[in-house]
Amino acid sequence: MTLKKGDKVPSFTLKDQDGKIFSIDTLIGKKPMVIFFYPKDFTPGCIKEVCNFRDQYEDFTDLGAEVIGISGDGEISHQKFAKKYRLPFTLLSDSAKKVRALFGVKGSLFGLLPGRVTYVIDKNGIVQLVFENQFGTEKHITESLAILKEKK
Repeated sequence: MTLKKGDKVPSFTLKDQDGKIFSIDTLIGKKPMVIFFYPKDFTPGCIKEVCNFRDQYEDFTDLGAEVIGISGDGEISHQKFAKKYRLPFTLLSDSAKKVRALFGVKGSLFGLLPGRVTYVIDKNGIVQLVFENQFGTEKHITESLAILKEKK
């Protein structure tokens, strides 16, 4: 199953970069979310993407949204990645790729790379945008902000 606009976001729990358990259920009903799946910590495209989210993080929080990044890297890698690039948002470790499968995020380049997909989810847990683009990392931010502003 691939999550699409209008679908309810599936319930999940994962560990964050500090090893703490994060449950999406704690945000549903409280605030909108931008959840972005990215291939791998410390790779050029992913560095660019997380830094773009970091640089515009205040724009997201001004709109009341929580930003969450998810990849298959472990908590220790995420912790180093977040520290090195001063990331103010949560990074979740999906090493078993269960949440990636729940959302239906497919690989790219013939399945060699984990996919890069961003979801904008409203405060009620309903998907408002699914944006998939492996190489245009800055568009993930601009598309997400446009939807959040439109729904405000």
